[in-house]
Amino acid sequence: MDKIIEVRHLSKWFGENEILSDINFSVNKGEVVCIIGASGSGKSTLLRCINLLEKPSGGEIIYHGNNVLDNKHDVYAYRTKLGMVFQQFNLFNNHNVLSNCTIGQMKVLHRSKEEAEEVAMRFLKVVGMDQYINAKPRQLSGGMKQRVAIARALSMEPDVMLFDEPTSALDPEMVGEVLSVMKDLAKSGLTMLVVTHEMGFASEVADRVVFMDQGVITEEGTPKEIFNNPKQERTREFLRRILRDAKAE
Repeated sequence: MDKIIEVRHLSKWFGENEILSDINFSVNKGEVVCIIGASGSGKSTLLRCINLLEKPSGGEIIYHGNNVLDNKHDVYAYRTKLGMVFQQFNLFNNHNVLSNCTIGQMKVLHRSKEEAEEVAMRFLKVVGMDQYINAKPRQLSGGMKQRVAIARALSMEPDVMLFDEPTSALDPEMVGEVLSVMKDLAKSGLTMLVVTHEMGFASEVADRVVFMDQGVITEEGTPKEIFNNPKQERTREFLRRILRDAKAE
């Protein structure tokens, strides 16, 4: 297996609070790994530690065999290899759709405007937003904004795409359009690490599911193992609660 990212004994403290404790897992090339768990279990913090938006308190993050937390490593170069899609889209409101997808390429990857636009158009087509290149974010629905955010991240042609609950800020009717794009990306062989509360997506698309509880990985396995036959009581209780809430809706 070609490991792209391996997390070893990762910890994160905020003051006196330990948010992540002794986290160990890896992401292989072409794999879709979904991280699930209750709010406050440390899922988003883990993602932010992996792309170094948060500095881990201890442990190692091995990227292609090198520990990115040692002082010799070029953090800036590492970050360019990780595409990040946030809950709140984080688009540049004063730029149109096309410009949102070219600005990073030109500044960070030093691509020409023509090359950046060509790459951006390719990925805007993939997410079904190539008809809206002149629109500003305020003219778009939440689902459209998130699809542009995905195209923007893809335009950097990263090794791994990180998704931090990409549907949690969307109206229910827009969730499907974003999940549909993500399913297509997974089928294309893209390496994806997804923090999600969409259990249907995780069970259908993930190669592996990681369950987190109170800052630790309690259990991981195939979707079948986690959803049909979880070993840990914490996992069982979480899934029971999720299914109960889904029925109530």
